[in-house]
Amino acid sequence: MKAFMVDTYGDAAGMRTAEIPDPVVGADDVLVKIHAASVNPLDTRIRNGDFKTILPYRLPLVLGNDLAGTVVQVGSSVTEFAVGDDVYARPDQDRIGTFAELIAVHRNDLAPKPATLTMTEAASLPLVALTAWQALVERAHVQPGHKVLIHAGAGGLGSIAVQLAKALGAHVATTVSTAKVGLAEQLGADEVIDYRTQDFEALLDDYDVVLDSIGGDNLAKSLRILKPGGTAISVAGPPDPAFARELGANPVLRLAMTALSFKTRRRAKRHGVTYSFLFMRASGDQLRQLTPLIETGKIRPVIDRVFPFDETVQAMEYVESGRVKGGKVVVVMP
Repeated sequence: MKAFMVDTYGDAAGMRTAEIPDPVVGADDVLVKIHAASVNPLDTRIRNGDFKTILPYRLPLVLGNDLAGTVVQVGSSVTEFAVGDDVYARPDQDRIGTFAELIAVHRNDLAPKPATLTMTEAASLPLVALTAWQALVERAHVQPGHKVLIHAGAGGLGSIAVQLAKALGAHVATTVSTAKVGLAEQLGADEVIDYRTQDFEALLDDYDVVLDSIGGDNLAKSLRILKPGGTAISVAGPPDPAFARELGANPVLRLAMTALSFKTRRRAKRHGVTYSFLFMRASGDQLRQLTPLIETGKIRPVIDRVFPFDETVQAMEYVESGRVKGGKVVVVMP
């Protein structure tokens, strides 16, 4: 099969198109013919080697963390999927590789594609929708009436998180650039803050939850707008001890993560709030829970641009360029 490989960590020069053997299908696996895959900042960060300490992939590596496609083979223990089913998934972090014609996915990571979505639309959702669900539902337990701040609310993650928070009954504020204010309003945000001209810390107070995808000073300021007992969840901030335990990290790595997040956790404690780092995990069950929200239109995909599969490297460069106007970038098979 054809795939986009990473031979060496670094920039796009380390990627190439290759013909590689078809995946081996285990007893609990489902072989999927990929119709579309989306590009996430995570893909470029993996390619650049940013996670090689905590995710020691063996090179060469096929990139890609989202897919939509059709089942072409099932393992001997699989009963919930059949050949011909349309599915979508974020494969487990140890089995990524959706920038390819085929992929073997564990059955627990896979879900039926929402009937209302095209393959292109479905491919844009799994990673960001699961991240939003695990942050807002699983960790923050967002309830009707809660006040939630979503940073970068027009981005891939933010655009879905805003919609999910609204579906959960929350009052939602978001930060965006000037050009994306209109999109954030269309997604349902109650308060849209143009970070180029406005300071969210001066405008917001007494919030229950912040979902941060920026880190740095943005995260530090976010802690200060939370009410006592509030929660800041970041996908960009420093990893914390809980993540180290979840990862099963060795003692040296656990100590390093504890040190990296010490200042942030200390600031959070000083403000009477909690800080949590989130590295999302694959879950077919959670995708199934999201399906009713998708099929009723409460969560709709936001797609910025579609590239042909042969231009996967260009699609990644486009994501890195900062020119994305909102939502996700998707690559599609011929």
